[in-house]
Amino acid sequence: MNIAVDAMGGDYAPEVVVQGALQAAVELDMNITLVGNRKAIGDELKVNHDSAHIGVYHCEEVVLMEEPPLKAVRQKKQSSIRVAFDLIKKGKVDAVVSAGNSGATLAAGILTLGRIEGVERPALASIFPGNEGEVILVDVGANVDCRPMHLFQFGIMANAFASSCLNMDDPKIGLLSIGEEGGKGNEQVRLAHDLFRASHLNFVGNVEGRDIFSGKVQIIVCDGFVGNVALKLSERMAVAMSKMLEKEMMSSLAGKAGLLFGRRSLKKFNKKFDYAEYGGAPILGINGVGIVCHGDSSARAIKNAVKMASNYVKNNVQGSLSLKMADFHINMAQT
Repeated sequence: MNIAVDAMGGDYAPEVVVQGALQAAVELDMNITLVGNRKAIGDELKVNHDSAHIGVYHCEEVVLMEEPPLKAVRQKKQSSIRVAFDLIKKGKVDAVVSAGNSGATLAAGILTLGRIEGVERPALASIFPGNEGEVILVDVGANVDCRPMHLFQFGIMANAFASSCLNMDDPKIGLLSIGEEGGKGNEQVRLAHDLFRASHLNFVGNVEGRDIFSGKVQIIVCDGFVGNVALKLSERMAVAMSKMLEKEMMSSLAGKAGLLFGRRSLKKFNKKFDYAEYGGAPILGINGVGIVCHGDSSARAIKNAVKMASNYVKNNVQGSLSLKMADFHINMAQT
């Protein structure tokens, strides 16, 4: 297996991205192709000790964070993210990981590889811990304006992803809204609720923000605007809670003693809610595997994103999504 990593994408590229790629190559015994400026990548490889599992594919252009994603990807055909997806199309790599412009990563994946048949809008899925195990939130930023059918398709794709890659058996699906009743929410959510209710999916109804971590459902569906806000709020809330707890415990002698004995548990808590443990968000609905990472990803996050990408390739997530979408359209035609 060979994973392409956009070496020029991210707030700390190429230094941190190269470090993460090297960690993945060594710790996971995996082949990595770093895509970007050969000299800039080479300088980092010399500092961080090159690995036999690392290759470099040179290109000159980079899509910047502030650039309009679709326009930049179309104009900059030699940009690192466009070239990385081209390598999948040419059969030279199996997946792409990027911490660069997320819109550009999504656009490059769609323009280069195309969508799975029947998918109207590919979506970003994020995985985070809940009280009863892992929870999938979809969409978390790819589509800020959605129609009800788009939300329904997000649920179908997340269901295929959960069963094929996360070993979830018939996962429960909830639609994020402002109330549990089917009539609550805006028109988009109400109509999507009807589509889910009429399907064969294990749909339990609407869920509220307070249910995200409860374990009530394993898949939560929403549009990308709401999902991105919910995701980033959850990530920073965990960090804030940890800091507030530590500050409170340091304010008294008894608290300091408790912190001394409980520091290991606190570290485990922080690690559990650290997005670097998951690496990034997979793009569901394209004809290939692409992982979108935070712009400020650490080397550990890049390494885990590479690991995530390899797992999705091994579990043929794309094939599972294709089958689920085909079944969906057959059922729609019959009804």
